Amino acid sequence: QVQLVESGGGLVQPGGSLRLSCEAFGFTFSIYDIAWFRQAPGKEREGVSYVMGNDYLKVYADSVRGRFTISADIAKNRAYLQMNSLTPEDTAEYYCAVALSPAKQPLESSEYLFWGQGTQVTVSS
Repeated sequence: QVQLVESGGGLVQPGGSLRLSCEAFGFTFSIYDIAWFRQAPGKEREGVSYVMGNDYLKVYADSVRGRFTISADIAKNRAYLQMNSLTPEDTAEYYCAVALSPAKQPLESSEYLFWGQGTQVTVSS
């Protein structure tokens, strides 16, 4: 059974950092594309970052480029999203997702078949 489990969310002050983790069960990360999305209350789901399964290509939304870093640890079957210089605008539920075929639009949610349950990130003083 395919399952994605996110963790690492929480409350952080502006300027702070968090590292989100996404653990995969039932399949191997190395052959699939992985992405992080987020959704704030009243807003549409937004693609944040993407990594090609073999870690060859990474894509970031303009809103997070230079602050967030996506990575994948194939040995642990985990993906991570390191988030630095957080602002209140980063407050959202964060989800990891996996595409079973190469994503043509890496930050488009319709490309992804499997989703985690989400982890809440709140940036507030």
